[in-house]
Amino acid sequence: MLSSRIIGWGHYLPQKIMTNKDLSKIVDTNDEWIISRTGITQRFIAEKKELTSDLAIIAGKKAIKKAGIKSNDIDYIILATTTPDQTFPSTACKVQASLKIGNTPSFDIQAVCSGFIYSLQLADSLIKSNKAKNILVIGAETLSKIVDWDDRRTCVLFGDGAGAVIIKAENTKDQQGILSTNLFSDGSWHDSLYADGGPSLDQKVGKIRMKGQDIFKQAVTKLSESTILSLKDCNKTIQDINWLIPHQANLRIINGTAKRLGISKNKVISTVNSHANTSAASIPLALSTSLDEGKINHGDLIALCAIGGGLTWGSCILRL
Repeated sequence: MLSSRIIGWGHYLPQKIMTNKDLSKIVDTNDEWIISRTGITQRFIAEKKELTSDLAIIAGKKAIKKAGIKSNDIDYIILATTTPDQTFPSTACKVQASLKIGNTPSFDIQAVCSGFIYSLQLADSLIKSNKAKNILVIGAETLSKIVDWDDRRTCVLFGDGAGAVIIKAENTKDQQGILSTNLFSDGSWHDSLYADGGPSLDQKVGKIRMKGQDIFKQAVTKLSESTILSLKDCNKTIQDINWLIPHQANLRIINGTAKRLGISKNKVISTVNSHANTSAASIPLALSTSLDEGKINHGDLIALCAIGGGLTWGSCILRL
């Protein structure tokens, strides 16, 4: 059986840390208010000249090194981001140039917070159709650059960072690697989480706008239902899961999803307190940091799920 296995991982966070106390100096909020509603205590903020590609390149290099392969072994680069360096070319192409990977196909995926799950399904499909043997998948964001720092409902939520994995084609007898994925979207909710600008709309980047209650009501249901569907697709159950890594939107959504699925909190990976919501980077960041800490081990069954603007959502079941 041809499997798509994660053999390397890496992440990068900017040097600048903005605590809740720091935020209270620029917007009408406080530490208690933020923690009680989101579980976030701090977030990492990219410098003005620090680009999404800069974060992605460092995370990608770490993943390549961890995998024990060379840059020219990579057959595809898939980069999930909603904060590209430029309207075009793709940020993935800038990563490719920095890594000096010949003419390797490189492209961005825009599914907002679900982008990494979307990218995993694409990588898995490319490998299982014999189009690639090694794929670099990255989630990278500099959301601080499109946050409205006068809007206390949204500016407290977001941070910057990047996470990356190397997906390798391997022939295995056991169930390993990516076992199942499911992706969805519903454009009727497009105005629940969006940027209020764009090249075609007004020739501006725009700022993040969100209807928080809409997102919360949709998130828990869609994350749990998608996860259950992916478990069924690979003949697994909730009890088989070693770790749940949901999109790190806020602690209420994370806990609500775990409760609905019937997964105990000690099986849930949560990094939102220190990373905040890093959109497409949140799952690979949580995965990479947990692997580096030795929390997740080889052979563990992991459920990933995410929801983001669009609305887009999806899930992935994989075994390391």
